[in-house]
Amino acid sequence: MVVEWSQGSPRRYAWKEGRLVLVGQDRPAPVNYGLVPGLQNPADGEEVDAVFLGPPLPPGSLVEGEVVGLLALADQDHKLLLAPGPQALDKEALAPLLAWFAPERQPRLLDPEEAWAWVESLGARG
Repeated sequence: MVVEWSQGSPRRYAWKEGRLVLVGQDRPAPVNYGLVPGLQNPADGEEVDAVFLGPPLPPGSLVEGEVVGLLALADQDHKLLLAPGPQALDKEALAPLLAWFAPERQPRLLDPEEAWAWVESLGARG
């Protein structure tokens, strides 16, 4: 994934045409937030959003991780959850991430198998 927004930072970037562009400031991100280049989400026509669990990473970092789950949203704009290695989702530790999304989006955590099923439904293979 490409990190667009570093954990703890209010500075938000967007990946456009292969480079980062500062788009403004917002609430500090509770996680490293970004996208998976080349994998399209039909819900919004953009590349799939991803979260990297772990220490803060600088914007523009390219990072690989294990798929550990999916943050499913009612509007289908799901977020892939990645970690440095296989791990169980700690729902208590992920509470700030869930709270980051508006309640009407009904954020919920899905397990790695459900995450992979969703990724495969997009035409990607693990």
